[in-house]
Amino acid sequence: MARSIKPETLKNELGGKLILDVRRIADRDAAPERLAGARWLDPEHVAEWAGELPKDRDIVLYCARGGSVSNAVVDALQARGCRARFIEGGIAGWKAAGGEVLDR
Repeated sequence: MARSIKPETLKNELGGKLILDVRRIADRDAAPERLAGARWLDPEHVAEWAGELPKDRDIVLYCARGGSVSNAVVDALQARGCRARFIEGGIAGWKAAGGEVLDR
């Protein structure tokens, strides 16, 4: 499975996906907007919550800029058999592509 998804592609394929906000607490607090329906999970504790995620559903996650945090979480989830990808460019890339966000 691909590791990432382009924001433009996700805009057309959003339905039915589990959306996870895995920004670090400081990044989330500094920019509280989020994708509609996104659930925040602390990336520092991925080992604690990864086992609760469905393995039969597409998971799309994002951090602030689509860098090290997204890559680390995708690695952890894919290693557990989850169908996980991250948004290229993170929430910043999503907004730059015209993706809608909600205030917290």
